[in-house]
Amino acid sequence: MSDFAVIITKKESGVTSFQSLSPIKKIYKGSKVGHCGTLDKFASGLMIVLTGEAAKLNPVFSGFDKSYRARIMLGCETDTLDPEGEVVRRCDHIPSMDEIEKILPSFTGEIEQVPPVYSAIHVGGKRAYELARSDREVEMKARKVRIHSLSVLSYEAPYLVIDCRVSKGTYIRSLARDIAAAAGSAGHLTALERYSIGPFGYGDITGIPSSAEETEERLKAVIDGVIDFADSGLFRLRNGYVQPGAVKYKSGSSSGYYLLYNKGRLLGVLCDKEGGGYSITAMVNREDI
Repeated sequence: MSDFAVIITKKESGVTSFQSLSPIKKIYKGSKVGHCGTLDKFASGLMIVLTGEAAKLNPVFSGFDKSYRARIMLGCETDTLDPEGEVVRRCDHIPSMDEIEKILPSFTGEIEQVPPVYSAIHVGGKRAYELARSDREVEMKARKVRIHSLSVLSYEAPYLVIDCRVSKGTYIRSLARDIAAAAGSAGHLTALERYSIGPFGYGDITGIPSSAEETEERLKAVIDGVIDFADSGLFRLRNGYVQPGAVKYKSGSSSGYYLLYNKGRLLGVLCDKEGGGYSITAMVNREDI
């Protein structure tokens, strides 16, 4: 079994993203295992897990838009903006559906969003949540994110269920807080499910271990560039050098990344190098080239 794998899996609520990797780490023991995009402990949903040299492809998989279903409790805000925090504010006003629908359009498109204090963002060299837990005052700076779509799935006061598709870096906990505030109330998330990441949904969940065919299909879904390599370049490729003259065929790439093949066999992933040529991003199995 190759340790080079792209795995689409589902995290259940009640475990951290790190803890959810345990079954995969047992199977890929001794190999690097990492995920692209953390889910909070209370949340559930899709995660992309990369193992072995595929872990070097994190930049390829981490920038995708993501889709969520979220349940917001109105009238009450917690310090963490989720069900695991302490209540810090209550508000008697529970907005009507008309009030909610009136303010939702202001949260679509590019918006300024202040991340939660309890987040992994670095502030002064430390994680924001570490500072917050030590009772230090933390000032979070607003940043631009994009909300591609936002709609109400149901509303049974005080619980509002929304569906949204958002850009990388968007905090749904902050979105819940801000929607509640704009409607004249307070709010926090009580449930969150991530049901898509870029082109991937629940139908793309792979087995564990992931087969070579599954991993290749996941890579094809996100990397459109292809390079076919001649046998003459394999020796130098083993030593980390991509010989430009060995490129037999090349298709365009919208991302600057290419799937590298030799006689129909996937060898790895290359990327454009500044000044020309290609760099090796990750190899499937260096010893088997």
